[in-house]
Amino acid sequence: MRIKLKIAYDGTEYCGWQVQENGVSIQKTVQYAIEDLYGHKTDLTGASRTDAGVHALCQIAVFDTDKDIDIKKIPMALNQRLPDDIRVVGAEHADPDFHPRYRPTEKTYEYRIFNGDHPDPVKRLYTHYVYKKLDIKAMEEGLSCILGKHDFICFCSANSNIRGSTERTIKSASINVEKEPLGDLIIIRITGDGFLHNMIRIIAGTLIKIGMGAWDPEYMEEIILSGDRRKAGPTAPASGLMLTDIKYL
Repeated sequence: MRIKLKIAYDGTEYCGWQVQENGVSIQKTVQYAIEDLYGHKTDLTGASRTDAGVHALCQIAVFDTDKDIDIKKIPMALNQRLPDDIRVVGAEHADPDFHPRYRPTEKTYEYRIFNGDHPDPVKRLYTHYVYKKLDIKAMEEGLSCILGKHDFICFCSANSNIRGSTERTIKSASINVEKEPLGDLIIIRITGDGFLHNMIRIIAGTLIKIGMGAWDPEYMEEIILSGDRRKAGPTAPASGLMLTDIKYL
């Protein structure tokens, strides 16, 4: 049988979701917990390969087993075997052919920026701190340019090994500002049918440049039409990025 898990994690101490030789991954950590609970080897497959330092509230992953454990008890049993920065928050049976990465989805990511005179030490692991006051209206104008279907190669990491099309469809994009005691928490929220490597972080880095006044909002459209990664902004730090939702269509 195939079991589908919903997993939340703080990615600060991990090399990313995907198993790697140079560090501890979230995938491998959860897989060890599953193997300890079920008493056999298994492969855990996730929906999104989040990078080192990136967080998630809704990673979806599946594994196969012949051992029947009450589905309602699986999250608690796995959490007893996991570190505090990884939690299994849901479990259900899935069709035998269900693959979390190769089904049509809507994924939502948030990029969080803390904008104030001083960093907020409580948010340092979950935001990117920017000192200079950001122009939210200009950032919103720039963000609107990414809506719809485009070739987003300009917002893809230059060293990525790309397979297939670099076209993606952005279905919604917004910026919310929450007033905090030490400054503003700026939340960039983007929903699309998929994302290229570092795409959200490069978009965020570009929007920060626009918010600082270095570029006009209209320059975002010029970047997309150029298809040139060198025209876009820097890759914003991983700490501000969080996978918040995955919906299967």
